[in-house]
Amino acid sequence: MALKRLRQLADAALQLTLPLFEPAAPPAVVRAGHRVLRLGDQFVEYELRRSRRRTIGFVVDDRGLSVTAPRWVAQSEIDSALAERADWVLRKLVEWRDYTRRRDRLAVRWEDGATMPFLGRDLVLRVCAGHRGKPVLVESTLQVGLAPEADNDQLRDVVQAWLQQRAREHFAVRIDHFAREHGVSPRRWALSSARTRWGSCAADGSIRLNWRLMHFPPEIVDYVIAHELAHLREMNHGPQFWSAVGELFPEWQRARDWLRGFPDDITF
Repeated sequence: MALKRLRQLADAALQLTLPLFEPAAPPAVVRAGHRVLRLGDQFVEYELRRSRRRTIGFVVDDRGLSVTAPRWVAQSEIDSALAERADWVLRKLVEWRDYTRRRDRLAVRWEDGATMPFLGRDLVLRVCAGHRGKPVLVESTLQVGLAPEADNDQLRDVVQAWLQQRAREHFAVRIDHFAREHGVSPRRWALSSARTRWGSCAADGSIRLNWRLMHFPPEIVDYVIAHELAHLREMNHGPQFWSAVGELFPEWQRARDWLRGFPDDITF
């Protein structure tokens, strides 16, 4: 059964065409510090590190598989340990490749003609050399005035500044909505540029909201705002806190699941 399961996982990996796997033969060129081992029907390349640790450790992330082993452990013992955990290794490689491909697919390409998610819809970025001033939104096109020699980094900076201004306006409206409808409001609020946190609440009654939320649908933005406002009542994540979130935003569970499934290291 274990061998059958291993073959099923290997087939799944092959269907995803992972560059981490070579289905027919080992790669002709192996990177320095890396080795190749056959697991089931697949050849898996991994990075091998030697250290003073007492046991063999495995890590799978978006860079692939890495193995850290004691200096005194023979290569044959490392290969045996990998073979014993082949099921886990193949499954994690597939999961990480799927995650990485999804993250890359969602990331914004800062170039003329690319699309950018904005409050539940896609905007087309158009560089207009003859236009001057702030970006202008015309239906589903964001017209950005830049000099002909401007590069992609300049386009990103201009558009992100526009997004931050839109975030200030949108968040202010939604915070006012919660204040009027539910009688809860922060002492003050500010934008955040955190890479892995969408919002935060401080003990002094202030909240911070990530301007990158503007890439998400409006209901997701509302959920994050409700989440932080609920912390004004409960500075924890216990049952009473989630009850407070539910009062502010009844569809919180669906929104929370959507946000949890979103890559937290995406490059917006």
